[in-house]
Amino acid sequence: PADHGPAEARAQDAHVLRAIARAWNWRRKLERGEASTIADIAKADRVSDQYVGRTMRLAYLAPDVLEKLLIHRTPPSLSLNELVTASDLPWSDQLAAVFAISNDEK
Repeated sequence: PADHGPAEARAQDAHVLRAIARAWNWRRKLERGEASTIADIAKADRVSDQYVGRTMRLAYLAPDVLEKLLIHRTPPSLSLNELVTASDLPWSDQLAAVFAISNDEK
């Protein structure tokens, strides 16, 4: 399609992709009852519960942000830590914050 550029132009940071995948995996474990708490997940994955809680916030990014990150492979203009923080914003504000675009460009 016309809106998809060459793969090289869409290079995405593997850390971002891995963190989002991990967040969704943990979210699904909680939803399915495979884990009861964040502490259970942390213990099973040998990480801190603070890390699990913080990373899981990526599973609640706005759908349009996830589409740009995962399908279009558009790199965020934020660090991974800042991306986690941006997940706290209302969905309507996340796209502009994550990709540093103005309301006119949306």
